[in-house]
Amino acid sequence: MKVLIVSLYHPELVRGGAQQIAFELFEGLKQVPGVEPVLLASIDQTTPALYKSGARITGFDGRPGEFLFLTQEYDYMWEKSADVRLAEAFIEFLMLIQPDVVHFHHFLTFGIDYLSLARRALPDAKIVFTAHEFLAICAASGHMVRRTDQSLCTRASAMRCHQCLPEHPPEHYFMREMWMKAHLEAVDVFTTPSRFMIPHYAAWGLDPARFVHVTNGQQPRQARPATPAGAPRNRFGFFGQLVDVKGLHVLLQAVILLRAGGFTDFTVEINGDNIQFATPERRQEIEDFLAAEAERPLGERNVVFNGSYHHDQLAGRMARVDWVVVPSIWWEIFCLVVSEAWSLGRPVIASDVGGLAERVTNDADGLLFELGDARALAETMRRACTEAGLWDRLAAGIKPPPGRGEMVEGFLAVYTGTATPERMAAE
Repeated sequence: MKVLIVSLYHPELVRGGAQQIAFELFEGLKQVPGVEPVLLASIDQTTPALYKSGARITGFDGRPGEFLFLTQEYDYMWEKSADVRLAEAFIEFLMLIQPDVVHFHHFLTFGIDYLSLARRALPDAKIVFTAHEFLAICAASGHMVRRTDQSLCTRASAMRCHQCLPEHPPEHYFMREMWMKAHLEAVDVFTTPSRFMIPHYAAWGLDPARFVHVTNGQQPRQARPATPAGAPRNRFGFFGQLVDVKGLHVLLQAVILLRAGGFTDFTVEINGDNIQFATPERRQEIEDFLAAEAERPLGERNVVFNGSYHHDQLAGRMARVDWVVVPSIWWEIFCLVVSEAWSLGRPVIASDVGGLAERVTNDADGLLFELGDARALAETMRRACTEAGLWDRLAAGIKPPPGRGEMVEGFLAVYTGTATPERMAAE
């Protein structure tokens, strides 16, 4: 069985959860007898050195089975490319490798119409689509966060989308929905890493019987770093992209509230990058805070900015903290950083919605606080620092996160038709 994995970006070029999972699946399938995986990962023109004159698809760094799709002229509103030569190259690539399964882990930077292209080029192939967010439903980056008041959106409609993005009339969003659904008809099986997503897609009009829940999984890379017994549990870490929906500003506001209340016996380490993708207002807020923090006397600084990190550095950075804070202000579909924290024995403090609430059990293996509420986060952080025995009890409650093997097994069941969508969708 030959499986083509279509990925938004290559994780060695642009970090992100969806592309990391696609690559983990590619690596895992290589270990399965009788399965030949191929990876097609997009890049955009932020990496111009990889673009060659006339090229559309190229190999990546001499690595067998790994190819790059050189995105150009992408329309982010209609989720399509205007470059006809890219579509021709994609079809030629499909006909050359002849996959039995085409597994899209995203359509972003390719185009939603590439689902239909794959169906027409390979009428007998199984087409699988994994939803890592709600981009088909939501034109506001797929986050389903209302831009009018930053509240979570539970229902898309032409009028509600127009309220968030008033540059287009309601009719535009009606047509966008029809465009998306027309191409999603090419999909045989949808998968989601969290079960809470399925009712959202069902409410939008997709058949829940076409959905299967398959967890994300990663290959364990590190052992748990030791933490001195009896040491204060007052070190917090943020790991992720510095964009609006990841909620770093909520954590920084909580720091301000803690200090205003006279509580300063804690540290926060910030690890991440991609601040260039934040809105200008949020980027300015974060940069102003970090600049002001750098001006404080060394002994009075509560926040340390460590910058970006590679996976090989993750264990060392998490070893320096007791708690991993995930203050996301969107639904947060699965959140790989939760798995990373658990694999290293670190309890998670997280927003209380979506994939985070599905994974983290409050007061059992972590702590949940009200989404977007900096005061609630500050109170939770103070409790984490001061309640005797809390960290030890929660750390003892952590179960091993899903591994790569569990994910591979789940997707193989989807590919071979032995998964049970109806049961999964009903749970």
